[in-house]
Amino acid sequence: MAKVALIGASGAVGSRLLKELSDRGHTVTGIARSPEKIAALPGVTARKGDVFDWQGLDDLIRGHDVVISSVHFLDS
Repeated sequence: MAKVALIGASGAVGSRLLKELSDRGHTVTGIARSPEKIAALPGVTARKGDVFDWQGLDDLIRGHDVVISSVHFLDS
C-alpha cells in the first residue's frame, strides 16, 4: 500500500477520498487548515497545513509516495 498525503482532507471531495484511501488500506496524512475536521479513520493521521505556506507543505508531504490535492479555490 502507498503512503499518501491528501491536501484538503476535510472538504467535500477530500473527505470522500480520505475514506476510500483508508478503506483500501493506504497510510494517509490528511492535511487541512482545521485538522480537527478530518475524520478519524484507520491509517489516517490529521495534520494542520495551509496551501499558501509552501515550506510547511513541503515539510508535510516529504516522504510520501503520492500527493493528492482536493483543494478548491474560490474567487475573492
